[in-house]
Amino acid sequence: MIRYAFRRLLLAAAVAFTVSLAAFLTLHLATDPAQAIAGENATPDVVHQIRVEYGLDRPLTTQYGAWIDDLAHGDLGESYYWHQSVGHLIAQAAPVTFKLASLALLFTIGLAIPLGALAALRPNTWLDRLALSVAVAGQAVPTFWFALMAIVAFAVKLHWFPVAGGGSLAHFVLPAFVLSMRSVPPVMRLTRAGLLEAFESDYIRTARAKGFRGSRLLTRQALRNALLPVISVLAVQLGHKLGGSIIVESVFSLPGIGRLTLDSILGGDIPTVQMLVFVFALIFVGLTFVADLINAWLDPRLRLG
Repeated sequence: MIRYAFRRLLLAAAVAFTVSLAAFLTLHLATDPAQAIAGENATPDVVHQIRVEYGLDRPLTTQYGAWIDDLAHGDLGESYYWHQSVGHLIAQAAPVTFKLASLALLFTIGLAIPLGALAALRPNTWLDRLALSVAVAGQAVPTFWFALMAIVAFAVKLHWFPVAGGGSLAHFVLPAFVLSMRSVPPVMRLTRAGLLEAFESDYIRTARAKGFRGSRLLTRQALRNALLPVISVLAVQLGHKLGGSIIVESVFSLPGIGRLTLDSILGGDIPTVQMLVFVFALIFVGLTFVADLINAWLDPRLRLG
């Protein structure tokens, strides 16, 4: 297990380095940071002065090395737009997004896995078709439209939840439910497919011969092996929720990382955008690493392989 974890850690470190280099080069080659700071109407002399002042006239390799060195010392850079530390901006916004993403993941697990299990227990019935219809609808409906309809139905008409803001847990229920809808279909389908495959295996036939039936067969025999690929998908979905909450946070006026990303892009704040891209990549790498370890713990074949 230790050797497996070490190999996965080396792979995660290589991916993180590659992403940091790609994020740095993409943003610096796609736009001129000095022009973004100076503004569209700035004269060439002002742009040149800013380029020299911020060290943007140095070679890209030197700038990248300085950026990595600052990261190693805990310096995430200075925002051009807000004139604050990027680390401070992310630290302010991160708790909101983590709370939103965690609640959305709970909604995903609570909806997708039971629906997938019910569909697998009753294949080719009305229950199975209903679950698959929910999956198709969840992926077909645009997030922004679903968010607006949820506000109209549950906040404006029924007055069950607040319309916007993040002052209490009630403010997060509706946006978390909306955010979870994109991840319910793949998790539900994967759970259903995994359980149907498990039900055809030899060890399930043996369990049936021993008298296991229904929910007892599902929870004590089939579910553990069927959930192995689901764990990896849930880790990726959590990363999507942390990094892809821009629309939901904008619609519900939540001051999280998604809203910070949108404002940084609109304001041309390259240091903040660059750091947010790197942070999102680290989150994906970290979650994938944790999912690999959990899968290896559940299935010894992965460790031996």
